[in-house]
Amino acid sequence: MLGPVILAASRSDKMRRLVSAAPVTKQVVDRFIPGETVDAVVPIVQEAVASGLELTMDVVGEDITTPEQAAAARDAYLELIDRLKVLGHGTKAEMSVKLSMFGQALEGGHELALANVRPVVEAAAAIGTTVTLDAEDHTTLDSMFAIHEELRKDFPQTGCVIQSYLFRTEDDARRLAAAGSRVRLVKGAYKEPASVAYQEKADIDKAYVRVLRILMEGDGYPMVGSHDPRLVAIAQELAHRAGRKLDDYEFQMLYGIRSDEHHRLAAEGHRMRVYTAYGTDWYGYFMRRLAEKPANLLFFFRSMLTKG
Repeated sequence: MLGPVILAASRSDKMRRLVSAAPVTKQVVDRFIPGETVDAVVPIVQEAVASGLELTMDVVGEDITTPEQAAAARDAYLELIDRLKVLGHGTKAEMSVKLSMFGQALEGGHELALANVRPVVEAAAAIGTTVTLDAEDHTTLDSMFAIHEELRKDFPQTGCVIQSYLFRTEDDARRLAAAGSRVRLVKGAYKEPASVAYQEKADIDKAYVRVLRILMEGDGYPMVGSHDPRLVAIAQELAHRAGRKLDDYEFQMLYGIRSDEHHRLAAEGHRMRVYTAYGTDWYGYFMRRLAEKPANLLFFFRSMLTKG
């Protein structure tokens, strides 16, 4: 399987230099990351909202090694919120954050990440939108969930992400599927050991359906993060069985992947939110997108052969 190999490469400085230097890389990266600055993505936000879509915005970058870099990541989100305030789109454009960007892996990282993410959550609430805490590798999750719980005391709309490939996720889903909660379910995009995670696609998909059923039958607000047509159809059926209206849950898909499906679901009346990443430190995000789906990798290699 190529996925684990690509995920390992996402942590390799040598591969980072090689991929970044390839002439075709920018062309391919642009498919998944529409810009490096707030100015570059503002037109994307405006176009998406005008066409009936919603967004969750991610400032990419995870290799934080100093408190100063973590503070800069915080400030990048605050800049984004200032621009969204001017646009006035409310909850149609929210934020997704990785706590590793806010210093979670540094000494005293739990407290540092909480201190850095809180002003972002506060600023988002002040303009009528919210923040979702992205899930990263399994070693970070207890800290992420603790920060999520702390933030929800003052900002109950704060969301979080769970990953179906982890054995722990069904229990996490039962705990989180409470009134007022916002939970995004994804398959998972990190290289995890067999001791904590399913390794086969079929097992991950089955777990996804089990967890999704828990969320749909619970009292919270499920956010279905998948491009898989079969899982999208299952989500619709589970929502129907649970008596959910179209605005009682939403679909989320990545910018640049199955854009036609984004618009189809929105046209049917579903809430469809596009996960839109931007920024200069795109490498880790880009490599995980390649690892998630063979078609993404084929697209990259085909571009290298035809444009390199």
